[in-house]
Amino acid sequence: MKITPQLFEHLRPRLPEEVARCIELSQSPQCWSRHHFEPGHFTASAFVLHPSESSILLIKHKKLGFWLQPGGHIHAEDGTVERAARRELVEETGVAALNIIGKPGIPFDIDIHQIPTRPNEPAHLHFDLRFAYRATMSGLRAQEEEVDGITWAPLKSLVDVDTDASVRRSAQLLNLRDI
Repeated sequence: MKITPQLFEHLRPRLPEEVARCIELSQSPQCWSRHHFEPGHFTASAFVLHPSESSILLIKHKKLGFWLQPGGHIHAEDGTVERAARRELVEETGVAALNIIGKPGIPFDIDIHQIPTRPNEPAHLHFDLRFAYRATMSGLRAQEEEVDGITWAPLKSLVDVDTDASVRRSAQLLNLRDI
């Protein structure tokens, strides 16, 4: 799989530093591989609005212990970063009926965050490419292996949810439709 700079170039006006770092990483042929640790690798995630658009879909991540958007590592067989985001979404939540918000195949946001050292992995960065969707149905099914819970979190009260600032920032973009 090839990740090209054109995938996130449209975000340069809003996120110039992040885009520059993503372009640099994209020069490595294995930049999407979960075994590429220096400085890290691309991941893909899905920010999903409820059909009524008043809530966002969050999972309680087992390893991290707080609420995040569905997402994860990119696999070679995904073919594209967006397909990786959709695969992770279906695996973790069962939500498959959705419409993309924005341009197909193009992330609406980027977040670069530190992953701590684990038994078989050094500390590294995740360059998370985020895709926006609107669900067309609201039924949920949590994947028990990686997910401790699943919920539609109201956008109005996201500040009260045990999540991080990057999730709130991306959710705010969805709420404002600044994508």
